[in-house]
Formats: sequence, C-alpha cells, structure tokens
Amino acid sequence: MEKRLFGWTKRTVAVVGQGTWKIEQDARDKAIAALRVGLDLGLTHIDTAEMYGSGEAEEIASAAIAGRRDEVFLVSKVLPQNASRRGTIAACEKSLARLKTDRLDCYLLHWRGRHPLADTIAALEELQAAGKILSWGVSNFDVDDLEEALAIAGPGRIACNQVLYHLQERAIEHAVIPWCDKNNVAVVAYSPFGQDDFPEDKSAGGKVLQQIAAAHGASARQIALAFLLRFKNVLAIPKASQAAHVADNAGAGELTLGPGEIRQLESVFTLPPKRRGLPML
Repeated sequence: MEKRLFGWTKRTVAVVGQGTWKIEQDARDKAIAALRVGLDLGLTHIDTAEMYGSGEAEEIASAAIAGRRDEVFLVSKVLPQNASRRGTIAACEKSLARLKTDRLDCYLLHWRGRHPLADTIAALEELQAAGKILSWGVSNFDVDDLEEALAIAGPGRIACNQVLYHLQERAIEHAVIPWCDKNNVAVVAYSPFGQDDFPEDKSAGGKVLQQIAAAHGASARQIALAFLLRFKNVLAIPKASQAAHVADNAGAGELTLGPGEIRQLESVFTLPPKRRGLPML
C-alpha cells in the first residue's frame, strides 16, 4: 500500500483509507470485521465523526482498533454547531471517550457553521498543545474558507481538507487541489465512488472503466480510485463495511494509470465549468 505525506505533518498515511459514514447502518460485527481486514491490508487511515450515527460509528471504530491503536492514523470531526471554543474541546473529549483513545491523529471541523472560525481554530490549537490531537484540519472548505483559515492560523497548521471528490464530481480540481498543493495541505476525498451512482458497465464511462480495468487486471472501482490518486496530495477514504469491498479498495493502493488512460477518463468524465460554491454531501 502506497503511503503519502499527510500535509505538513511529516507523517505518512496510506493513500487508501477507511471511511465510516453510515457504517452504523450495517451489521455491527461485520463492520468491525471489515475494518480489521482493512488494517491487515494496510488501510490504516480510519476516518470517523461525532455526527456519524450520533457517535455510533466512533464506537464501531473503537472496537475495530482495539489492541491496534498505534497502527492507526485516526481522524474524527466536530460538528459546526458544537464548534465554539469550549464546545470544540468538549466534543473532542467525548469523541476520545467513544474511541477509547488518548489522542486523535487529526481532528477536523466538519463544515463551516455559525461559530467564528477563529474560536474553533483557537480550540484546535489548544487541543493540539495538550496532546489530545496531533494535528487538525478542515472539511468541505472552498478556497475562500481555506484562505481565511490560513490567515487566522498561519502557515503549516492546516493538515488537510476533506472534500467530496469522485469521477463524476471533479469540481475541486479547479482551485481546491492546487491551493492545497501550494500550501502543503493534504486533500482527503470522501465518497470517492459517489452516492449510489457509480457508472454502470454499459454507460460510456463504465465502458472506459472496464477497458482500463481489464488492462490492469483490476476492478472498475480500483481504477476510479487510482484516477483520484493521480494527484500526489490526494488520499481517499471509501466506506469500509464489507470485507470484500475493503479488499478491493486496498488493491487500488498500488495502481498507477498511464497518461493515455488518464486522458481517456478525463474525456468521458469531464471537468465541469467552475461554479460558485463547493459541492458537498
């Protein structure tokens, strides 16, 4: 499994990780087992949030990493309504308790809300100084949000920006990915297969995916992940609730697409015109 630097942190993280959004909707034992399979395969970046299942996803992640915490790059998120200075610290403490750990490797503001960004960042810095988190980042931030966060925190503080990114939603390629690359911020792609709209085999895009997959002895989903990972500051966190899917995701961690294959995919999954507002789920 290829590893990449996680922003400015000097820590290397598996390019393919494991997401836990909606994991609480699956059978608990199977979800825990799938996450453990992922760890065995090198998918050691586990992403969760207090929002997911109102904390239940964090509890599932906790069970999966029991006895293996030091192997894991563990990330959680604070909801915007909780992201006041005091609220961020309290939310982090609750996440740590559910995860049964003494620290998070990275802690994110899930999206912008009503609380001043300066207060949230002050709390994140306080948590990092206390060793409760080892780094902090943001999620669903467009370039103007990133610029504001950079002005508040200074360079070398924002570790990552977690954003929606998949074959049919490439908007972040316009400005977000270049900004993050310039400022040494990792880009973490959530929902990298979309939401129940992965290209069908008989569609134009599906046919290209199948053709390239056959050439690599890979699956279409592995090719889709490899396409996102062509940018060297991008990592992906597909959902991990079934062992077979996790094993398939892991296979993308060693794939490299050729320039011609990338052009094929770019031509059929076209970059949309730049628009106002960042897409998010």
